Amino acid sequence: MMAEAKKMMDDPEFKKQMKKMSESGEFKDQVKKSMDMMKDPVQAAKLEAKMEHMQKVGESKLKEGAAAAMEEAMNAMNNPEVMADMAKMMSDPEFKAQLARMTKDPSFQNYVNAMQDMMQDPSKKEKLEKASAAFKSQL
Repeated sequence: MMAEAKKMMDDPEFKKQMKKMSESGEFKDQVKKSMDMMKDPVQAAKLEAKMEHMQKVGESKLKEGAAAAMEEAMNAMNNPEVMADMAKMMSDPEFKAQLARMTKDPSFQNYVNAMQDMMQDPSKKEKLEKASAAFKSQL
């Protein structure tokens, strides 16, 4: 994802659009308003509180989405055909390499956190352990 953002930011057309936007009167007015608000301690505190709330809500939504995805994956593992396909994929060196790259991606941490939360629930932990054992038996 960061590579795509860098690619976009290095694009000459994107740079041209950003330069044009930054020179507009409307943009300059909005920057001045923002600077004025940040100089006011009361406004700055309100903005900081609002940003912290938005961050918590965003983190919660990401965590919920990751947990739902993991739950769906575990449910899919109950299907013998899915398990056979997964075992086949795990024997593919290219897939293993892709999986290794994916685990290094910072956004993958959401799924790791979701798994850790799921392991706190005894029924989900048992379900995950059964799915893991079933998968291992396919290898």
